[in-house]
Amino acid sequence: MTSWRTKVLPPLLAIVFSVLICSIALLISGADPLQAYGTMIGQLFKGTTAVDTVNLATVYYLSGLAVAIGFQMNLFNIGVEGQYRFAAVIAAIAGGAVVLPPVIHVVFIILVALLAGALYAAVPAILKVTRGVSEVISTIMLNAIVGGIVAFLINPDQFGVLTGNNLKTEEIAPSGRVPNIPLGDGELFGFVIIAAAIGFAYWFMLNRTRFGFELRASGESTTAAAAGGVNAKKMTLIAMLLSGAVAGLVAIPELVGRDFTYAITSTQGYGFTGIAVALLGRNHPGGIALGALLWAFLDKSAVSLEQVDVPKEIATIMQGAIVLSVVVAYEIVKRADLAAAQRRVGRALSGGRPASVSEGGAV
Repeated sequence: MTSWRTKVLPPLLAIVFSVLICSIALLISGADPLQAYGTMIGQLFKGTTAVDTVNLATVYYLSGLAVAIGFQMNLFNIGVEGQYRFAAVIAAIAGGAVVLPPVIHVVFIILVALLAGALYAAVPAILKVTRGVSEVISTIMLNAIVGGIVAFLINPDQFGVLTGNNLKTEEIAPSGRVPNIPLGDGELFGFVIIAAAIGFAYWFMLNRTRFGFELRASGESTTAAAAGGVNAKKMTLIAMLLSGAVAGLVAIPELVGRDFTYAITSTQGYGFTGIAVALLGRNHPGGIALGALLWAFLDKSAVSLEQVDVPKEIATIMQGAIVLSVVVAYEIVKRADLAAAQRRVGRALSGGRPASVSEGGAV
């Protein structure tokens, strides 16, 4: 049974550790930590920074969910980067090539992205279950390959359109766009609602379905799961495909809510950020949401550090320090709980007396 200490202490320790490490980094750079923190927080209330932070967090959230699904099966799907880029360009091409009724058009784009992401994840999944190839190696290779695929597909001889000096896919018609939500001076991605629904579906699958139980059981011990009748190879295949499908949605909020096209210069790196966000959130949908918001806040507020003569790269150090702090904090509490459990067992076995003392009191 999980103790209150396991739930409460790790986040508190992580906050303390990260603040200390970040403060030391700021002091070394010659900055006042309190002034730097105040400047970053103040930036959140300027212009559209708050809305932009939530929009970026939506993208990070989907990426974190994709990674977390693999983590549940002890799979390190480092290929979310390649999967979402492949899915984005395929969905953009398909979405720009058709004109459908408003809702149907959006659903069509989402389905294409899901299928494309799952298809790109199927390669490492099949190699894993049939040949035992490490998913880390195969997905890293596929991340490198996807750049060439995107460049080929956005070539003017294929599906690309040259706009100025940039190559893009055909623009998606208004019927394929998700309306944004006006909020202050900015607009919140309407896709944030869909992302929240996906997070709930992820939670429901893990905690309220047999498949979720088998997935977690297989991740804990494939041997024990096999003894209970669970096919570990089948679970590995399904987990990778699900992870790839969710990864396929990572760039969709921007595609259907802001850009309406996918360009050769479209933002990269969301997949790798998802790994950090999943670690921050401990694979829990609520924790991943908080991790995504924190990461997006640091990204968006980093530019404000230059106002107080602090290099914006300090924000990157902060992000790394936070991930490290979370990992260390959970490990400390985990070991403390294990030691406490061992002491309880020792006391129970010795009838409440020190285990090394005999009936007569002699050692």
